[in-house]
Amino acid sequence: MKNKTLAAAVAVATLAIALSLLSEKTALPPLIPLTLRWLGIALIAASAVKRRSLTPWILVGLLAGIEVGHDFPSFAANLQFLGTIFLRLIRVIIAPLLFGTLVVGIAGHADLKKVGRLGLKSLIYFEIVSTIALLIGFAAINISRAGEGVRLPPSANAEPLNATPHSATQLIVDIFPENIAKAVAENQVLQVVVFSIFFAMALALVPEAKRRPMLAWAESLSETMFKFTNIVMLAAPIGVFGAVAYTVGHLGLGVLLPLVKLLATMYVALVVFVTCVLLPIALLVRVPIKRFLSAAAEPVTIAFATASSEAALPRAMEGMESLGVPRETVAFVLPTGYSFNLDGSSLYQSLALIFIAQAAGIHLTVAQQAVMLFTLLISSKGTAGVARASLVIVLAAATSFHLPTEPLFLLFAIDQLMDMGRTAVNVLGNCLATVVIARWEHEFPAPN
Repeated sequence: MKNKTLAAAVAVATLAIALSLLSEKTALPPLIPLTLRWLGIALIAASAVKRRSLTPWILVGLLAGIEVGHDFPSFAANLQFLGTIFLRLIRVIIAPLLFGTLVVGIAGHADLKKVGRLGLKSLIYFEIVSTIALLIGFAAINISRAGEGVRLPPSANAEPLNATPHSATQLIVDIFPENIAKAVAENQVLQVVVFSIFFAMALALVPEAKRRPMLAWAESLSETMFKFTNIVMLAAPIGVFGAVAYTVGHLGLGVLLPLVKLLATMYVALVVFVTCVLLPIALLVRVPIKRFLSAAAEPVTIAFATASSEAALPRAMEGMESLGVPRETVAFVLPTGYSFNLDGSSLYQSLALIFIAQAAGIHLTVAQQAVMLFTLLISSKGTAGVARASLVIVLAAATSFHLPTEPLFLLFAIDQLMDMGRTAVNVLGNCLATVVIARWEHEFPAPN
């Protein structure tokens, strides 16, 4: 019955799209395809009622948001507050959840050597995979040549960037918090992780009698925050609906047309990265693919719909733990990957940098592109807490190589749409990283 309802929804949606295209060329009343589109969404909602999962409802929120943004743009432009409320509720969870899980994981076992081993293995894995992502981005844009023939907008319409990328020295400094309250307030996830690790290491050196009460409190804190997450996630479809409706209502679907080739290039490159890099890694380390996809589906969907890795972090942690990855490994690898393993963002940055050169009519040699790759490899780390971090990094690299910045302004118009795809791949890549590191540590259960 579920499959029949879903099949009917797909059929209705396909018919609605076809009629929408025909209505532009014929006298077909636009009310007919509009009604069919809403009927398709209603059928998907009916299918979601029969499933005991939040993911179908998030899909309903995503599709309804697109439709409301397209049909009622003035109304949809006022719905951003729904997504903002949801993201705020998620962000308030992250710091206490990370603190509780890391303290229990490290101080509860008092294995300080394991922390160093996890850090080294994680950084090696992150560097290798993110470098491959950069290379795929370079290859994709050089094949599609999406920047050639693009008409540049006037600089006066540009939206300024109010942030600067981290230098290598600043990156190292910014890893360490000067004020934990400030780190929490500014959503500096890596700083919260570093504070929690040092706190847990200190607690591990405290005598058992005094360590036990703090461990019990930290364990209760982490369990409470997981329950908190479950409550907040009930509002995920509403938050997704508001965020997507605002984006489509504010920008309109027509923003895709001039840059559809660039969008297609990035999304094809992301698919290639997932199928040709992440999938072979998963098969190599014998990840149970079906179970992994089931555990990662919800956080990846949330990341795609909200374009926020933070929104997906609590559910991603819970999903990987339910898959069988030890809690302390999840709590260390996943948030660290948010700063050092942004595969989707790395791919986008290399693609966008070459796009700027192509749009400006500048030919780059292989050697010049290799130097750009190395520059992005270093400068892209540790920028998860910076607003529009990927655009900031691209702007900095373009400036350092004396490329004109006018083509970057084109990216602002579709940044939200590109951000959705790269953020989803960021989350998927980090979920896989937790399983890979756990297998590397011989802590992930072997397949039957």
